[in-house]
Amino acid sequence: MSLFDHTIKELEEKLHNKEISVEDLVKESYKRIKEVDDQVHAFLTLDEENAIAKAKELDASDVKGSLFGIPSGIKDNIMTKGLRTTCASQFLDNFNDPLYDATVVQKLNKEQTVKVGKLNMDEFAMGSSNENSSYNPTRNPWNTDYVPGGSSGGSAAAVAAGEVLFSLGSDTGGSIRQPAAFCGVVGMKPTYGRVSRFGLVAFASSLDQIGPITRTVEDNARVLEVIAGHDAMDSTSANVDVPKYTDALTNDVSGLKIAVPKEYLAEGVSPQVRESVLEALKVYESMGATWEEVSLPHSKYAVATYYLLSSSEASANLARFDGVRYGVRSENADNMIDMFKNSRSEGFGPEVKRRIMLGTFALSSGYYDAYYKKAQKVRTLIKNDFDKIFEDYDVIIGPTTPTPAFKVGEKTDDPLTMYANDILTIPVNLAGVPGISIPCGMTEEGLPLGLQIIGKYFDESTVYRTAHAFEQATDHHKKRPQLGGAN
Repeated sequence: MSLFDHTIKELEEKLHNKEISVEDLVKESYKRIKEVDDQVHAFLTLDEENAIAKAKELDASDVKGSLFGIPSGIKDNIMTKGLRTTCASQFLDNFNDPLYDATVVQKLNKEQTVKVGKLNMDEFAMGSSNENSSYNPTRNPWNTDYVPGGSSGGSAAAVAAGEVLFSLGSDTGGSIRQPAAFCGVVGMKPTYGRVSRFGLVAFASSLDQIGPITRTVEDNARVLEVIAGHDAMDSTSANVDVPKYTDALTNDVSGLKIAVPKEYLAEGVSPQVRESVLEALKVYESMGATWEEVSLPHSKYAVATYYLLSSSEASANLARFDGVRYGVRSENADNMIDMFKNSRSEGFGPEVKRRIMLGTFALSSGYYDAYYKKAQKVRTLIKNDFDKIFEDYDVIIGPTTPTPAFKVGEKTDDPLTMYANDILTIPVNLAGVPGISIPCGMTEEGLPLGLQIIGKYFDESTVYRTAHAFEQATDHHKKRPQLGGAN
């Protein structure tokens, strides 16, 4: 039985009817991992012994949670009690026994999911290709010559490769949606504050958000129903009700008003990407929705704003990693100052160092007003652009990324070009609104393309309704990769 052949809902029905056991399902997940992960490198740590033991417990249980027995993967910057959590960094290579679970992991445990293992990522979530992992770069299951996107590249690749039914990722500037687009799966970045960040190793605290990656919109909605909600352990967690998102999946978008920012289809967006979005808009028109071109005039400043703010927050958040409180301590030091310096020099990779230095500079005396403070003001302008559009429209639609996936190594020597790859996802994080990426086509080379749907604050229901209607009217989500390419 292939995990590819079933949705979460279908497998839950089989489990409840005892047509299959949880142990069968979990063993199938590990079987698939053994078959393909030497090509994909989606996982950093597996937990097979504990996962099978939990599966046997669940098979003997009469209580069944809302994600009962479903195999899942967790991005390696989300804390898992007793299970190695490295953030794909050599600095945390020895962090084998975390003392607590992140809130999202606690919620999944309560609903009786089975944690298969921890997923590869760009080191400390800093990257757009998964090539910044200090262990192995993850490969795109559609063609392993190509990147899966980042920083949640392992989370997207594991779902696309049929290794797990769903995964959790984190999104600071597109790190769920961009790999979801590159890997042809569904990735949701919820509204900032919708999902607790307690237990997420912080990159940029005002931007980070945990979200689900799945193969279908309905599966995605089911997972978000479980992990969303207020958490007293996270001061930025929003105390707002969590609707039953699956109730919104009506396939009815008649009367829906769609805004299409002209900046999202402008220069720099590949012709194949632009054409896939225009074809998607035709599908929406056929279902009774309407769309108009609008402008997000300050979006051109989003990348610069994001890298100043996120790097500044990273500089502060990663100060705790010093070889004393956290991380691997350098043995090449004769005094405390050298120990701090050498631990950080040896432990952090080049991209993390680059962003820490950029952030430290932006926060430094004499430059704070010119860089950090000005970036905060521009962030407000970007947020105001979204607020203005949402006065008249229900959702904003455009491409998730300006290009399809690129080849491994193609952009590693040019960080600015790599940063620009997030130009269409970053504004969503700066504004704090929800956004989802869903499959909307394929390139001539057989690589997936993603459609981004952006909604109003805490209106994930409308985003899901819009995404589900398109998904059900097309067959893009039914395509499956045949693992290939050079390894």
